[in-house]
Parts: sequence; C-alpha cells; structure tokens
Amino acid sequence: MPNRRSFLLAAGATTAAMSLSAKPELTNVKALVFDTFGTVVDWRGSIIAEGTSWGKAKGLTINWADFADRWRLKYAPAMDKVRKGDLPWTILDDLHRTMLEDVLKEFNIELTDAEKVSWTHVWRRLQPWPDAVAGLTRLKKKFIIAPLSNGNIALMTTLAKFGGLPWDVILGAELARHYKPDREVYVSAYAGKPDNAKTGDFDVVAENFLDLATQLGA
Repeated sequence: MPNRRSFLLAAGATTAAMSLSAKPELTNVKALVFDTFGTVVDWRGSIIAEGTSWGKAKGLTINWADFADRWRLKYAPAMDKVRKGDLPWTILDDLHRTMLEDVLKEFNIELTDAEKVSWTHVWRRLQPWPDAVAGLTRLKKKFIIAPLSNGNIALMTTLAKFGGLPWDVILGAELARHYKPDREVYVSAYAGKPDNAKTGDFDVVAENFLDLATQLGA
C-alpha cells in the first residue's frame, strides 16, 4: 500500500505540482474534492487503536492490525458487487456491516447486536492525519472543499463532526449511486465539462495538506 503522503490530488479539483504563479491556468480553480479514507483520515491506525482498547477491556487477544487489514480487503469486492449489479444500491455503512460479520467469523469473535452497530460505526470515528484539519482549514479560506468518498452521507457527516473536518459540503457515492472508480462519481462533483486528463496526469503533487495549501496559495 503506498504511503498516503504521496497522495496525488487531481480528480475534480484540478490541483498541481507547481505553484499557482507557475500555473496561471489554475487561478480559475474554485473547488477541491478529496478522497477521504487513508488520505484525510487514518483508517488503519484508528481501527487498530480502538480494537486494542476494546480488546483489553474484553480480555481478548487479537492481532488488530490483521483484523483491520482483513476488514479492508473486503472493501473493494463488496463495492464491486454493487457496481456490477450483483447487489442493488447499498450504502457503505451497510456494506461495512456485512463485511464485519465475515471478519468476526474469521477471528471467532462474538458480539452483541449493539456491539456490532458500534463496530460498524468505527468508520465514523477515524482520526484525521495530523496535517489534515489545519491544511483543509487553510484551503477552505480560498476554495470550496468537499470529500468525494465512497462513504455515505451519514457516515461522512458524522466523521467530519468527530474529526473536526471543515467540509463545505458532502459529495460522493451516495449522491451518484455509484462507487468509485465509476466515472459517475467523479462527474457528479463537476458542474461543467470533464477534462481529458489521462491516467498519470497530475497538476499538483503535494507532501501533505499543508504543502498543498502552500502550493495553491492558501
């Protein structure tokens, strides 16, 4: 898995690897949209931390890193079932619950219904990366900012409140009723004509959100 600090922001945001003064065409950029899980928030570290704390209270000895990874590995296949029509449109909260049931069986963990709900909603309690809130806050002063995530609106709204993420609006899969990488998700966040960027084309390459804010003059 690539380090998220090498993340590349291009889709929908038209962001770049040079300063705005070197890229005058970027002065027309009005809004930025962001992938969230792994880019803005630390899903893996957050699940490991919560599992470790919960496991100690329950007297369970579990490899929580393995637990987190096994859960996440089911993410793309679950969404692909929706994307391919094997399942009707299903929000990510509900897919997370289905995936959780499978992981619990793999680790021989028994939970009450209330505990299953709480664990499903661990994805609403993910910690932002240290630079995320400060960087987004700077960017918000100059641009409209929004997540463009596979997370459903309730999940993303609760996550924003939990982590202090200063979004202006919530965009993403539930509005488009498609999961990334379906084109419909990206187009749903753009009111004009999509550009012709090819895979590997980037305008900005940033080390973190603070660096991105600096490069975009925010």
